[in-house]
Amino acid sequence: MKLLKKLLLPLVIAGSVHSVWAADQNVPFSSSFHVSADDALKAKLPEDILKRGYIVAGTNPNTPPTTFYMADNKTLAGREIDVMTAVAERLGVAVQWRDTGGFDNIIPGLKSGRYDVALSNINATKARLSQVDFVGYFDASRLGIISRKDANVAPFTSLQDTCGKQVGAGAGTTQLLRLDEASKKCVADGKPAITIATFPDRPAGVQAVVSGRVAMFFGPYEGLTYQVSKVPVLAMSGQITVNDAPVSIAFPKASPLEDAVQAALNSLIKDGSYQKILDKWNIGYGAMKEAKRNEEIF
Repeated sequence: MKLLKKLLLPLVIAGSVHSVWAADQNVPFSSSFHVSADDALKAKLPEDILKRGYIVAGTNPNTPPTTFYMADNKTLAGREIDVMTAVAERLGVAVQWRDTGGFDNIIPGLKSGRYDVALSNINATKARLSQVDFVGYFDASRLGIISRKDANVAPFTSLQDTCGKQVGAGAGTTQLLRLDEASKKCVADGKPAITIATFPDRPAGVQAVVSGRVAMFFGPYEGLTYQVSKVPVLAMSGQITVNDAPVSIAFPKASPLEDAVQAALNSLIKDGSYQKILDKWNIGYGAMKEAKRNEEIF
């Protein structure tokens, strides 16, 4: 039991402090990468944001290197913190972060106007586009499936290799949809269905793999790679490549902020700042050449 607790410590620190911070509080954050402002881009900001001087960003702290709580259990850090902070700095304003208290709270929070933007490893999908708008910023084509090393799962590159097996994924994620589609294909091909387990978030699913309650967990490659590196009993068993729309910054529909954020992101891509941020988190492979918006993403 003591060994298990020690192994799970990186997961607890990175993703299980929602009880410490109530949703919608202004959460402290750390960003070690800073950029200069561009007055021409600042002029694109809506008047209300110019007047208040900051953008309100919602996130569901999950696991490194995406967005997570640092060892003090109260300070946010990660790829998305750095990207959005740089976008705000390029626009000459600050950013205030809110813990949404769960991935499923993000779209309702945007629709109600609680957040100006949201970043939480959100894949742009046409279904979601009917509710919120997007500016893409990270190539999400690489996904991973982890298991315990002692399960001796042979490495695989297709979800069809999980027919008849138990695989978990986070609630509200596109990974759940992919597992459901793959399970239906298994049955259509005369193979056993995939037993799909749903978890409230990625850390809960990873902990379930570590404890043996679920055989495998399916999620973003970068986050699962980090956790495999920190928890010795885990292995990356599946590397799945998908033709997916990018991870995106989400906005309320027809937000007047979209044009400014898209322009700032493309400015960061052009001057190399964006690539430096991704490289800092060892995920430079996900860099995009252009930040596209809404329908042009697809």
